[in-house]
Formats: sequence, C-alpha cells, structure tokens
Amino acid sequence: MDFKKFIENQGLSDFSIGLGGCRIMNNFFDSCDYDLMIFDENSSKDQVIQFDNNFVTIHHSSLSETNTKKLLQYDNLKILQDDSWNLKILLSKISEKRESLFLDFAKNSLIESMFCCQKTRDSLQNDDVFAGCWQKTASYCLADAISSLNKHVSSPSHMLNSLRKSEKNSINNHISNVLQNIGIERATPILLKRMLKSSIGFSDLVEQNNHSELIQKKYNYFLENSMLSDCYFYLGYINKENFIKIKDELNKRQDLIYILKIAFDIESDPHLLLQQVEAIQTSCNDILGVLRA
Repeated sequence: MDFKKFIENQGLSDFSIGLGGCRIMNNFFDSCDYDLMIFDENSSKDQVIQFDNNFVTIHHSSLSETNTKKLLQYDNLKILQDDSWNLKILLSKISEKRESLFLDFAKNSLIESMFCCQKTRDSLQNDDVFAGCWQKTASYCLADAISSLNKHVSSPSHMLNSLRKSEKNSINNHISNVLQNIGIERATPILLKRMLKSSIGFSDLVEQNNHSELIQKKYNYFLENSMLSDCYFYLGYINKENFIKIKDELNKRQDLIYILKIAFDIESDPHLLLQQVEAIQTSCNDILGVLRA
C-alpha cells in the first residue's frame, strides 16, 4: 500500500505516524486492515477508510498515553513518519517496560472479568436482560488476560489461533475453560450468518465509523477458509469491545438486547449462566493466585 499517498490524501503530513496491528507481524490475513496510529493528540473515534482496495483504520493517538492496552498496541510500531523523533522516544520507553505492561494489562483484564462475573450474578438476581452479555464479556476479558500473559497483543482475528498454540502451563490450562464458556463449538455457517448481521448492526449503532464493512470482509475470509470457530470468536470479541463502550448506558438502551442476543449468541438458561460465570471466576482467582505466588 502507498502510505505516503494515503497520508497526503488524508491531510496527515504534520503528525508522527506508525503502522501497527497484525500487518507488522507474520500472521496477517488478506482480509486484515492496516492499523495506522496517528499521534495527533486527538481523542476522536477510530476511523475506517477504504483506500486502494484496502481498509485502513486510523487510531487517533497520544504521545503522552498512559492506558496500558493502547501502549501495548504501540509496541513495535513501524514508524512511517516522525520528524520530531518523539514517537521513537515513546517506543523506546514502551520497549523498556514491555514486560510490566503485559502483566499490568493482564491483571486489569482479570479484574474486569471478575467485575463482569459479578454483573452477571446481579443481573440474574434482578432479572436483568443483559446477564448473558455480561457473561460473554467476562469470558473474553479472561481471554485477554491469558493472551497478555503469553506476551500477545490483543488481536480479535488471531487471538483464538494464538491461544490454541500456547504452551502448557498452569495459566494456559484455563484456555479450554475460556473457550468452552465463550461457546466456539456452537459455530455453524447458519449461526455465523445471523451473528454477522446483528454484529454489523450493533457496530453501526455504537461505532458509526464503517467498521461494519471491515467486519463483513473478515467474516467472508473466515467462511471462505472454513475457519468457523475463529469467526465465532472474532465476532464475539468485536461485540465485547462495543458492549463495554455502552455498559454505563444499558438502563437507557434495553432495546439493544434484541440485537445482542443474536450478535453475542448468548445463553438464556439462568442455571447454565451461573455455572459458566462460576467457572470463569474460578479461573480468574486461580490465575491471580499464580501471579501473586
């Protein structure tokens, strides 16, 4: 891709810019987008732009970022332009504390997972319709934690494959529990088609940035290559990210449950939900115990 042309076309020549995501690794798919980190000190939403038959996701970024997840996404960026050398300095600092960043993000994800477990319990007690959504979110947050402890930056398209390849140890032994509670064994072409339609609708409602076109492209790739479980995991992860964005507004958006039931492929049996959340909570506590040891 002609990055110089894209940068000029979008009027981004005045900023430090880095290429991140799976395109700087060896395991990207043809369907993967180009993640450009634009250090414009702007907190605007991500933009998804189609350019020269490729999708480019613009992440508005900050050289003074403190969020651990974002700092890990900046790790190993391929610098495209950095006249001030400020981006190079930031990347050097990230490299120095890389180990602690992965550990910090893992711990934050475990805490978030346990919070979502409690929200599932509360929702079940109060007959809240979003109980199943909280349970799915708890499972994906635990997946984030385990992935981070394996030194993998969160990547919805590739995370399932990375988890499958993880070496056996006391932490990775919980991967099977995570995947079972996410429900990837349920993946069928018919179900995935229904999940896709609802996931696209949910993305359009929450993100409003053409991300749905990229979701469609990745879905097509997964189905064409018979990667049904990966597709199920990917769609669920994208929905988790968007669910977290609106988690404080749920009391005003009860109607979203109709689209989320399908997008998340949530379980409605309260007894099974309770079993699932107990299993996720147990894994979180066990991993935290290993980290404290």
